[in-house]
Amino acid sequence: MPRVLAVSDEIVAGLWTAEVRRHDVDLVLAAGDLPFDYLEFLSDALDRPCVFVPGNHDADLSGYVHSSGLWTRDGLPVRYPGPAGAVNADGRVVDVAGLRIAGLGGSIRYNGGPNQWTERQMARRSRRVRRRARLRGLRDGRPVDVLLTHSPPRGCGDRDDPPHRGFACLHDAVRVLRPGLLVHGHIHPHGEPVPDRDIGGTRVVNTVGYRILDIPEGRHAA
Repeated sequence: MPRVLAVSDEIVAGLWTAEVRRHDVDLVLAAGDLPFDYLEFLSDALDRPCVFVPGNHDADLSGYVHSSGLWTRDGLPVRYPGPAGAVNADGRVVDVAGLRIAGLGGSIRYNGGPNQWTERQMARRSRRVRRRARLRGLRDGRPVDVLLTHSPPRGCGDRDDPPHRGFACLHDAVRVLRPGLLVHGHIHPHGEPVPDRDIGGTRVVNTVGYRILDIPEGRHAA
């Protein structure tokens, strides 16, 4: 059962020190809106891989291609602005640390900034991720273990103000992918308790700040 350190949105001072090594984890999962050097520190200090999706306050990482040790964008060599060594799962399905992770970063569109999507755009992105997960599953029979998002599903711990509304289409993603866990950020609790929620057997976790999570592998495997 892999154990992960899940983080998002708020820096936890105690994690940005050597004290983080007291956490025995297999993976760092980051749900967006954290400094990239913070993610690099966590991954380096723990000597564990980091998988992330960008939040609405993160840089636009679309279009960057890594090949033969070189980052390019539009065919030109560039300096990659994302966290060094981390795996960007946004719009992808990745296998890391024994887990299959599907990623959908960003928030609802509210001011035209980077990593913001209309409901229709996110629904289109979600369908692409679902197709990729299905093709992976047809090849090896493995299900998605974790759906990693920045925003929550609509009506599942989100807010009514425009920037913090969740995506209705994530309910369809959960229904089709049937992950054991959905990890999101974006919704700051401001000291309020944040209970985990459930969508059809999928545990939904708000990881603003940090959580330590044990994740069963292959919960829906045949």
